[in-house]
Amino acid sequence: MDEEYQHSNHDLDENESFFSEAESPGTFHNPFIESVRPLIELIDSLRLIGIDEDIGLPSIAVVGDQSSGKSSVLEALSGIALPRGSGIVTRCPLQLKLHKIKKGPWSGTISYRDNKETFQDPLKVDHLVREAQNKLAGNTVEICEDLITLEISSPDVCDLTLIDLPGITRVPVHGQPEDIGKQIKALIEKFISKRETIILVVVPCNIDIATTEALRMAQDVDPEGHRTLAILTKPDLIDRGAEADVLNIVQGKVIPLSKGYIVVRCRGQSDINNKIPLAKAMQTEIKFFRNHRYFSFLLNDGRASTQCLADKLTKELKSLPYLTEQIQTRLLIVQRELKNYEQGPPMEEEMMGPFLSKITMKFSDSINELSRTGHSKHINIYTLLRPVFKTWDMHLRETQETFAEKVKEMLEMYNEMHRCRELLTFTDYCEFERVIKEHVSDLQDPATKLMKRVREIVQNEFKVVCDSSFEQYPQLKYIVSNMINDIQSKQETKVEKRIKEFIHMEQLVFTQDKVLQQKLNDSDIPKKAGLDTSDVSHYENGGDDYNIFNSKGCALLDTRNLTPDKLALYYEIVYQRLTDYVPMLVTLFMLKDPAKILRHQTMELRIEADLVKLLSEDSERGCKRADLKQRLDRLMQAQDLISSRL
Repeated sequence: MDEEYQHSNHDLDENESFFSEAESPGTFHNPFIESVRPLIELIDSLRLIGIDEDIGLPSIAVVGDQSSGKSSVLEALSGIALPRGSGIVTRCPLQLKLHKIKKGPWSGTISYRDNKETFQDPLKVDHLVREAQNKLAGNTVEICEDLITLEISSPDVCDLTLIDLPGITRVPVHGQPEDIGKQIKALIEKFISKRETIILVVVPCNIDIATTEALRMAQDVDPEGHRTLAILTKPDLIDRGAEADVLNIVQGKVIPLSKGYIVVRCRGQSDINNKIPLAKAMQTEIKFFRNHRYFSFLLNDGRASTQCLADKLTKELKSLPYLTEQIQTRLLIVQRELKNYEQGPPMEEEMMGPFLSKITMKFSDSINELSRTGHSKHINIYTLLRPVFKTWDMHLRETQETFAEKVKEMLEMYNEMHRCRELLTFTDYCEFERVIKEHVSDLQDPATKLMKRVREIVQNEFKVVCDSSFEQYPQLKYIVSNMINDIQSKQETKVEKRIKEFIHMEQLVFTQDKVLQQKLNDSDIPKKAGLDTSDVSHYENGGDDYNIFNSKGCALLDTRNLTPDKLALYYEIVYQRLTDYVPMLVTLFMLKDPAKILRHQTMELRIEADLVKLLSEDSERGCKRADLKQRLDRLMQAQDLISSRL
């Protein structure tokens, strides 16, 4: 094994161009970084327009146990000194955005919530980050999910965006809540569970990697390890003889990861105490790996040093095809959802009048169609009215039987209870007329109930059309709904009056002779009375011949025994008039006429109306449409940005 590593070291000596000592320490020189800079800038541009609210943008989340070397790795990549210390130092997610510039001074910007500050002194980073965390999480040891963004522009950094997360802890210290461990894990999972996030797990070389909580959490959300990259830190602290174990880990023999492992040696606490610059520390790192008996070949393989890590991370962010697909998919979803929200009212007041006319005309057309054919979006109104009319018809038929029973009962007890001053064997017509009048009078209440039920159905269907037509305009919907109520109330009064009038007319007990003659001819009553053709007179009226019983014929039929049958025939005439007339009356006054009145009144709404108030939208619906439009604009803008960079 030693010969293999010595051979690798010899190959490295022959390729001194790889991180030569002449190279400016701390500066990342790699042609690939230049090729991915447009991608990094594109991702930042997409974040700037807020597209990360709609799709998941590729990002790198750094996770690790406390004291795993997270801060050292981030320092090595960014060239800035981040807060250090014992316990939980990172108490808020920290988004570190690195921008490589060709020339110019170092510049930093820190932003969180409504705060934003730009500074030019790298030494202020520690203070400003701690200050931000104190404002967000309090001057304690608790954590907060609010994001702090730290942007660094410098010639000595790579183009990269990282998210530093709180270190995993198991035992709460003084002042921390008992569930601090669960809080931190929940915060970490919130970031690493996104499939677009590359998980950068930082693990010290001198511990058992199988017991690392950070790697276990990464495996939970990324079982195949397709988006997990492990960083092994502190290779200079491993025990002698444990180098082979580290190599087995790097080679994926312990816990395989698709993206693999990279070993780095960053500035330690002693280096900080000795005030060794980051640039010098990176130079020392290269010499450490170059001269290491076991790890030197890893440098040549691109699996060791902060420089290799930076190259690997920038390469991992190259995911434009996936971004394009994600944006197109989300764009289709938003466009489809936006169709469910009709176009809102115009912002210009002079355009509101025509717009109001347009939507009220559409409503009027729907009401007209409902009145004319019965059709609405969800049902035909006549399928609701027909059973009501059928119930009325059935009630009338049932009353025919009760009417016949009343007449028979009257005949049986006529002399005892109904005969007035007439002589014995004579019959008073008025007594039978009274039975008809009383019976017909009882039909007024069920006829009125029919009318009220029809009003309920029509009014509900009108309101359904109203709600669907003006759903997003609560004030307009309220006014039209009140119109419907008022119109139906007035129409109900008219119909109730007409029903009373018609019942009163039926109490006149009248029908044309010819109508009753036809009923008698179609019955077996003449046969029972022994009538023949000589008992029928022939008249001529305007050229039309018709037959009617003569006096003898009428005398034969005018017998008390035939009265129940004759009155039953007359009641059939009453039944026929009522069974048709009441539904026709109700349909005309409660459906047809109200539709015309409603259409007329809604079309007049524009006259002297407060258009702004009428067209004020429902807040929830308006906000939803506005949100969808904003999302649509963002997605289209993102699509244009990506197309322009291809």
